[in-house]
Amino acid sequence: MLKKGDKAPDFELPTADLTMWRLSDFAGRKNLIVYFYPRNDTPGCTMEAIEFSELMDDFAELDTLVVGISADSCISHGDFRDKYGLTIELVADTDNEACEAYGVMQVKTKDGVERRGIQRSTFVIDKNGVIRHALYGVVPKAHARDVLALVKAL
Repeated sequence: MLKKGDKAPDFELPTADLTMWRLSDFAGRKNLIVYFYPRNDTPGCTMEAIEFSELMDDFAELDTLVVGISADSCISHGDFRDKYGLTIELVADTDNEACEAYGVMQVKTKDGVERRGIQRSTFVIDKNGVIRHALYGVVPKAHARDVLALVKAL
C-alpha cells in the first residue's frame, strides 16, 4: 500500500474517448485526485462519480484534476459518463496495471467464492507527483467533499 510522501506511480491508460491519459503529463502543472472504484453504473460508484463531477469547478479553482479508474472498458466508461453527465475523466485499467501499482486490489468473498477486486480508494497527488493523502477503503457518500477539503489544505 502507498502512503503519504511516496512518489505516485506513473501510468498511461485509455480514456472513455480512446485517448491516452498519463499521470506524468500533469507533473508541475496540476494537483491530481486519482480515485479507484469497483464498477461503472453501480449505486456507490455512481454516487461518487456524480459528487466529484458536481465539484469539478471547485477542484479546477485549486488547479486540481480528478480522474476515476476502474477495470471497466473504455466503451463502458463512455456509456457511464454519458448516462449521468459526468465531467470527470474516466480511464480504463482493464489489465489492473494501475490498480496493482497503487495497491487497491483485494480479495473479496461473495457467496463463498473468493475473487480479486478493486478496493474503493483515493489518492491526493500534489504538483510534484507526491502522494499527500492515500485513502483506502473509502465510503462514497460525501467523499468528494472530504477530498476537496484535503486539497484546499495543500
